[in-house]
Amino acid sequence: MTAPESSAPSSMKIYLRLLSYVKPYVGVFLLSIVGFVIFASTQPMLAGILKYFVDGLSNPEAVLFPTVPYLKDLQLLQAVPLLIVLIAAWQGLGSFLGNYFLAKVSLGLVHDLRVELFNKLLVLPNRYFDNNNSGHLISRITFNVTMVTGAATDAIKVVIREGLTVVFLFIYLLWMNWQLTLVMLAILPLIAVMVSSASKKFRKQSKKIQVAMGDVTHVASETIQGYRVVRSFGGEQYEQERFAKASQSNTDKQLRMTKTGAVYTPMLQLVIYTAMAVLMFLVLFLRGDATAGDLVAYITAAGLLPKPIRQLSEVSSTIQKGVAGAESIFEQLDVEPEVDSGTVERDRVSGRLEVRNLTFSYPGTERLVLSDINFSAEPGQMIALVGRSGSGKSTLAGLIPRFYQHEHGEILLDGVEVEDYRLRNLRKHIAQVTQHVTLFNDTVANNIAYGDLAGAPREQIEAAAADAYAKEFIEQLPQGFDTQVGENGVLLSGGQRQRLAIARALLKNAPLLILDEATSALDTESERHIQAALDQVMKGRTTLVIAHRLSTIEKADLILVMDQGRIVERGTHQQLLAENGYYARLHAMGLDEPSKADIT
Repeated sequence: MTAPESSAPSSMKIYLRLLSYVKPYVGVFLLSIVGFVIFASTQPMLAGILKYFVDGLSNPEAVLFPTVPYLKDLQLLQAVPLLIVLIAAWQGLGSFLGNYFLAKVSLGLVHDLRVELFNKLLVLPNRYFDNNNSGHLISRITFNVTMVTGAATDAIKVVIREGLTVVFLFIYLLWMNWQLTLVMLAILPLIAVMVSSASKKFRKQSKKIQVAMGDVTHVASETIQGYRVVRSFGGEQYEQERFAKASQSNTDKQLRMTKTGAVYTPMLQLVIYTAMAVLMFLVLFLRGDATAGDLVAYITAAGLLPKPIRQLSEVSSTIQKGVAGAESIFEQLDVEPEVDSGTVERDRVSGRLEVRNLTFSYPGTERLVLSDINFSAEPGQMIALVGRSGSGKSTLAGLIPRFYQHEHGEILLDGVEVEDYRLRNLRKHIAQVTQHVTLFNDTVANNIAYGDLAGAPREQIEAAAADAYAKEFIEQLPQGFDTQVGENGVLLSGGQRQRLAIARALLKNAPLLILDEATSALDTESERHIQAALDQVMKGRTTLVIAHRLSTIEKADLILVMDQGRIVERGTHQQLLAENGYYARLHAMGLDEPSKADIT
């Protein structure tokens, strides 16, 4: 019983928070309200004109304003048509001011919300992306924000315009006959109960529609990104069925909401028109000494009420959709950003890396991914991490730039715990290349000089490309360094994308270089050239290499052999071969023993 009672204030709280985004536009918002006040004021005017029209049928020469100078000779014959035109013009002015300036407010509101939502994505912790699929995150920025648009534009417009119309009409009706008008007010509690009941259903159904829409976006996104795998393994039929199922689920939920509205609106209309029927009976029964014009004006004004009341009740659906959309958006906005409590900032570090007693498990899990890791790397040294998939190599590499927060043990960069650095400053000192290359739909040059590197001189970009053995293939592209690479570098081969990622890391010229399977997508010739380039750029730079290929690690100053989150062996390539232990067995198998483990 408590849930329904708490949901209403929760909806109001969310909606008020949504409306708080109107603050920067408060001046324009007030101007739109003035427009809707003007619009609403014309409704009782039109009903009043009918009184004079009906009275004029029997006496068209009657004077409308006998005591007003310059207008005392104006007869109903001329006054009624003239007033209708003036009221229409006044209504048009109000409609323009209200609609245009409210649209300006609401579109600005949605833009601000969308930008804030996107900016939040840039500072959320890595674990948030691990737990939320990209389809649902994208759906929030597109579909959910669209629902918020409806709540912020259509809903506010209807609430203000139709609400003021109801207020003005009631004032007019009270002025004409307050006894009859009080009879009409008796149905308001019934209308309120119906609106409240429908609102709860609309919000509940809107939440389900959001999730279903996120599923549609997710399936489509996965299929588009993995279209090569889909076609290679004959997954077309499976993906067709998966998408049809997700789309049908969304359609069913949309239809369910439409059904709720289709049942609710006629029921409300029946209640309103029943009240109108009772009112008409009373008007005819208790007409007293009122003129025909008075009665027509009263009935007309009362007849104008059902439409705005119905629209006000229907707006509940739009508002609840917006509240449901805003709720999911605010949930994301309220997620704590990456922890950045560090205060240390350094222009340059030497690159001395030390790991002490490091133990780590992912939040919400008990399984230790890393256990009691200890090693140190002097500036210019190359440390290689070797082990089966799932041994914790990539997790260790991800903890150094603080993609995840460690709680047990220490990671020191130049003697300072990495958590004591400001995040942006820490990552400035680290260049990272992984086996999963990310390129943007931009030019080759802009993909190399990305982020903080943007604006780097062209000669430095070309030098980094040359060191990564990428310049030769880049110069063969249609526009060279100015060639668009397509979404995630789709127009390039895997090896070419990998070399651009390495060039990006080389251009950064960071003291600490992390290569996580960085040469995995390269052919033998490309790897040979890159290895020669890496031999040069690793001088004076601490390098942490995760690799399966023997040629990548045999020159390492120290090889750490990992298994199930622990360092089981350490030494140089020759020392470890001589021990004839775990490393020697991996070496005999090509350093690429498969594993069932799924976390690296």
